[in-house]
Order: sequence, then structure tokens, then C-alpha cells
Amino acid sequence: MGTRHTPSVLIAVTFTITFVPQIALAYVGPGAGISLLGALWGLIVGVVMALGIVLFWPIRIMLRKRKAAAEAKTADTSEALPAEPAVSAEPESDQTP
Repeated sequence: MGTRHTPSVLIAVTFTITFVPQIALAYVGPGAGISLLGALWGLIVGVVMALGIVLFWPIRIMLRKRKAAAEAKTADTSEALPAEPAVSAEPESDQTP
């Protein structure tokens, strides 16, 4: 009679063969390594910038509202003061053809 393998034994053998480290006879040249590092840095900087923009967005809106409120306040105070009429250095001339 033959022995019957259970699925758990097959999974264990497959896992062992797949994930046990073997000797890697590979070489990564300097050009490929620098390209990989450049791509990795680009990805990291892109993610950090995206997170920074998303996190800074509410702060930017708050700063704009504060600036608009300050400008409105200065506009209200300047309207309360009497304005001097604008004086032109040149006399007005009629340039109609």
C-alpha cells in the first residue's frame, strides 16, 4: 500500500522550498544599483511630498482666512478715515480726435 500525503505536508514542503534562502549567484552592477537607488529616492520623496501637501492643506486654508479677515479689518479702518482727493501732477487734457 502507498502512503497518502496530506495537504498540510505538501504546503509545508512547498513553503520550505520556496522561502528557505539559497545561494544567490547574482551581481548588481554600479549602474543598475544607482538607478535603483534613484528610483527609490524618487518614490520616497514623492510620498513625503504628497503627505506634506495633504497635511498642509488645512493650515493653508486657515492662513488665507486669517489674511482675508486682517485685510477686511484694515479696509474697514481705512474707510472710517477721511480720504484725501487724488491730485494729478499733469493737467487733464482732452485727447479727442
